[in-house]
Amino acid sequence: MSLTKEQITSVKSRGFLLNRGTECFSGRLVAPAGVYSPAALHAIAECADRFGSGKVVFTARLNAEIVGIPFENIPAAEAFMAEHGLAFGGTGAKIRPVVACKGSTCVYGNIDTHAIAQNIHDTFYLGMRDVKLPHKFKIGVGGCPNSCMKPSLNDVGIEGVRAFSFDPALCHGCASCAVEKACPSRAVTVRDGIAVTDHAKCTKCGVCVGKCPFGAVPKTAESVCRIYVGGTWGKTQRMGTRLSGTYSTDEITTVIEKVILWYKENGRAKERLGAVIDRLGTEVLEAALASDDLLTRKEEILAAPINE
Repeated sequence: MSLTKEQITSVKSRGFLLNRGTECFSGRLVAPAGVYSPAALHAIAECADRFGSGKVVFTARLNAEIVGIPFENIPAAEAFMAEHGLAFGGTGAKIRPVVACKGSTCVYGNIDTHAIAQNIHDTFYLGMRDVKLPHKFKIGVGGCPNSCMKPSLNDVGIEGVRAFSFDPALCHGCASCAVEKACPSRAVTVRDGIAVTDHAKCTKCGVCVGKCPFGAVPKTAESVCRIYVGGTWGKTQRMGTRLSGTYSTDEITTVIEKVILWYKENGRAKERLGAVIDRLGTEVLEAALASDDLLTRKEEILAAPINE
C-alpha cells in the first residue's frame, strides 16, 4: 500500500515516526526517567517480534523505539503495550517525556532524580498531555553539577546541588587539607593557615561535604536544586538561563508550571522557550515567576490560542 500524508501525520501524533525509505514506523514508548521494569522490557521485546522488525532502539532521551512496524500493525501494537501498562507517544508541540540521570543511585547524586522525574511526568507529561504549546518542551533532571543529563540544554532543567557551608573557626589550616584534596573544581585552597573558598569556582557539587575531620565543612548539607530555563541544542544552541536562587524539591513543580504557563502565554508558534526569553528578557520571566498571577489565570492561559 502507498501511505498518504494524512496517514503518516495521524500516527506521528501518537508516537509513530516513519522509517526513512520505507512505509514502516518506529513506535516510541515512554517511561518516566527511562526506568523500565523487567516485565516492561520483556513486553517491549515481544511487541517488537510480533508487530515490528524485532529491533528496539533506545533514544538519547531514554525512550524505547520499536522499529519497523507496518502501518496496519500500529493499532495492534498500541493495544498490546497498553495491556502491559506502557504507551506510545512523546511527539508534537507539547511537553515531551521527562529524562533523568541515575542520580537516585549514583554516588554523586544530590537528589532523588527518578522520584522527581516521576512526579514531573505525572504532573505535566500526563497531566497536561492535551495542552498544545508553541513548540516542543523538554524537561531534564540531573543529580549533580557533573551534568550528565545536560539539564542546562533543556527547556527546563533541574540540577541537584548541596548547600555548601564553611566554618572558619573550626578550620585547623592543615598542611594537607582533606577538603582541598576532595574539591574537583579546585575551589578550596589553604592560605595563611586557613582554608579559603573561591565561590566563583565552587559548583556546590557536595563532594567535599563531611571531608573535614574537624567539622569545618559539616557532615550534612541540605540538598537543593538549581533550575535552568530556555536551553536548546541542535541546529540552534542556547545555554539555559539559570534562575536566581535555589529551590527545594517541593518547589520544583510550582516553578515548572509557572514557566509553562508563561511560555504558553508569551510564545509564538514554532518559537522555543529560549527564544521567548531572549525576546522579552530574563527579568520579565523572573518577575512573573515571583508571583502567583500565572497560576491564578491558568485556565484562561491554557484556553487561549497559540500566538501567531
